[in-house]
Amino acid sequence: MKILVFAEQLEVGGTQVNAIELAAALRDRHGHDVVVFASPGPMVNLVHQKGLRFLPAPVARVNPSPTRMHALRDAVRQERPDVVHAWDWWQCLDAYFGVHLPMRMPLVVSDMCMEMMRLLPKALPTTFGFPELVDRARAAGRRRAELLLPPVDVHWNAPGAVDPQPFRERYSVGPREMLLVTVSRFTEWLKGESLRRTIDAVRALGRRIPLRVLIVGDGHLRPELQQLADAANAELARTAVTLTGALLDPRQAYAAADVVVGMGGSALRGMAFGKPVIVVGERGFSAAFTPQTAHSFYYKGFYGVGDGPSDTARLIDHIKGPAQHPPPLPALGTFSRQFVVKHFALEAGSDALSALCQAAASEAVNLRVAAVDGVRTMAIWMRERRFMPGLKAFIPDGEAASPPGGASAQSSIS
Repeated sequence: MKILVFAEQLEVGGTQVNAIELAAALRDRHGHDVVVFASPGPMVNLVHQKGLRFLPAPVARVNPSPTRMHALRDAVRQERPDVVHAWDWWQCLDAYFGVHLPMRMPLVVSDMCMEMMRLLPKALPTTFGFPELVDRARAAGRRRAELLLPPVDVHWNAPGAVDPQPFRERYSVGPREMLLVTVSRFTEWLKGESLRRTIDAVRALGRRIPLRVLIVGDGHLRPELQQLADAANAELARTAVTLTGALLDPRQAYAAADVVVGMGGSALRGMAFGKPVIVVGERGFSAAFTPQTAHSFYYKGFYGVGDGPSDTARLIDHIKGPAQHPPPLPALGTFSRQFVVKHFALEAGSDALSALCQAAASEAVNLRVAAVDGVRTMAIWMRERRFMPGLKAFIPDGEAASPPGGASAQSSIS
C-alpha cells in the first residue's frame, strides 16, 4: 500500500517526531511505500536520516489553505497514494477539502490534541492520543474514533543508547548536583507556564539543595526565559539554570538527567531512558509519575490542568522529595521504562496505524456522507472563528496571538 503522510511544518517538536518515526515504521515493519508531505523545517534532517522520501509543501498562512490544498492535489496526482494520513486538525482541513471530497481520496486523521476539536469531520477514521479522549469522541457520535498512543522508539531511546557524560561535562554539572532536564518548545501556548515554574522552583530550592536544570529548546519565549535564568543564577550566586538551545537529537540530555520534568512525548522519552519523571501542565499542575499515578496518566494523557493558581508550590514539593531522598530514583526509573515499553512502543503504534490505513484504503469514499460532514465542519469553522479572532488557523501567522485550537485549547503536547 502507498501512504502519503501529510504532516505539519517540520519544526522541532514531538508531533513531528511521531509523524516521521511512524512513517518509517510503516515502511520498515509493514512494507508500505511511504512519502512525507510537509512544509520544510529543521526536522527534514530526521526525514532524510530515516531514508524517507520528502515532498515540500508550502507554508500555510491560513487554514484551510488554498495554496497548500493545491500543492496537496498535485502531490496526490503525482504519487497516486492509496490513502492520505493527515496529522492534526489543520492538516485535516486541507486534506478533506483538497483531496478527500473532490478526488474521493481515502483519508485517515491523527489528532494529538488534548481536547477534541469539534471541527474534525465526524465520519473519518480518526485517532486520538489517549483513551479518555477516545471515549469522549465515541460518546459524541464519532464511531470511527481509535486510540493511537504517542509512539516512542524504545530502542533509540533507551538506557545506554548514548553516553551521558559528555553532556554533563559540557555544562559543568558536578557529581553532587542533581540534574533536572526539560525538553520543550519555548512557546507561551501550553508550555510557558511550566517552563517559568521550573526555573522558579530551582531558584527557590537551590539555596539549600545543589540543583541544576538544563532546559533544552528554543522559541519566542527564549529572551524572557533567559532573563529568568539569569536572575535565578544571580540570586543563587552560581549557575543553576542553563538554556542549551534546541537539539535535533536530545537523547544526551535525557540520558544525563537525574529527573526529567516535562509533558507528553518529552515525558515519555525521559521514561524510556529509565528516568523518574515529573509531569507538568497548566494552572499549577504537577505530579510525579509513579505506580500510583500511572493509570491516570495513561488514561488522561501525560499532562494536566490544576485547580489552583499558577504558582510553584506543588512543583517544589515534587522536586524536593527525590532531591532529599534519592534512593528510590532507580526503582522509579525502572518502572517508568517498563511502562513505556509495554504501552507506548513504536512497533505497537505502527501496527495499529497500518491496520487503520488499510481499512480506510479498502473502502470507497461515500460522497454524500463526506459532503454532509464537510458542511458541518465549515459551519463550525464559520461560527467559531467569529469568537476566536486570535486563532492562528484563521489569520496570517505573523499576526497570530494564539496557537491552532485557540488560547484555551490544550493541544499537541510534545
